[in-house]
Amino acid sequence: MHSTFLHGIERNLYIIIMLINIFWLIIGLILILAGANALTDGASSIARRMGISDLVVGLTVVAFGTSAPELAISMISASAGNPQLAIGNVVGSNIFNILMIIGITSMIRPIAIQRSVMTLEMPMMILSSIVLLVMGNSMWLNGEGTNEVSRVSGIFLLIFFLLFMRYTFASAKNPEIAASSESETKPVKELPVWRAILYVIGGLVALVWGGDKFVDGASGIASSLGVSDAVIGLTIVAAGTSLPELATSIVAAMKGKSDMAIGNVIGSNIFNVLMVLGASAVISPLPFGSIGNLDLFTLLGASVLFYLFGWFFKERTITRIEGGILTAGYIAYVIVLLSRL
Repeated sequence: MHSTFLHGIERNLYIIIMLINIFWLIIGLILILAGANALTDGASSIARRMGISDLVVGLTVVAFGTSAPELAISMISASAGNPQLAIGNVVGSNIFNILMIIGITSMIRPIAIQRSVMTLEMPMMILSSIVLLVMGNSMWLNGEGTNEVSRVSGIFLLIFFLLFMRYTFASAKNPEIAASSESETKPVKELPVWRAILYVIGGLVALVWGGDKFVDGASGIASSLGVSDAVIGLTIVAAGTSLPELATSIVAAMKGKSDMAIGNVIGSNIFNVLMVLGASAVISPLPFGSIGNLDLFTLLGASVLFYLFGWFFKERTITRIEGGILTAGYIAYVIVLLSRL
């Protein structure tokens, strides 16, 4: 009788703890999405008032806004001693961005891709996936140590990110690219200066606090279920932090703005590897742990398949059938991931 009573208390306590973790997960996600939206609106309005072009705003501020959840969660995870959640968040988000966001978006409406994207931005995205794969096998290459993104590697990633930003600003001066992008860029909400500054500050606060609560909730659920931080980062956290990209790309596709949908995914993937992982690794070295070649090769394979669909099978267009293949690929990846638990 006494044992049964104690077992009942433990079960009820487990349920309460699980509900609390789910509550913080949801609250954190809401704060992250609201913060990203407020930060993007505020920063875009300030940039417009400073005379910065729509192209630069779209490629920098909007890309940062949709990737801000990944940045907040990964940096907080690194500082809180959950490195696998930080890496899993980036790898999982990038896989989700290509397979699910491009897949779903192109099934809604086929996506046309500009030639400049195929020759410049997309190869950069593939290169970032290769760099991540090399880092994930650094122990095999060096013959010693652990597979990790070291502080030195993080600094190099940040340097490459600055070079990419420099290229982005240089591209904005190209009249042809600027003209094309002007027609594709989402109108920026004009706000009074005081409100724009308030949006930026409030957005940053919501991102940081929401990211902290989201990580607490995700880690709590992982430990309660006996699931590793790596798997939670690759699935729940990755999908949750990619919601801004998903929403932006779907809306863009429905409005016929294919450049925005494509640029959103490619820019976010590059930002995630170079900026998010770079900044997180500078805070604390990020060992890959149980995040292995299945995940890294899936990311590289998804990037290459994305490129092949856009270039060879139907010139510079992702069709509905190809979108279905990408979506099915993500479902298969998650099934394999869960089957290994």
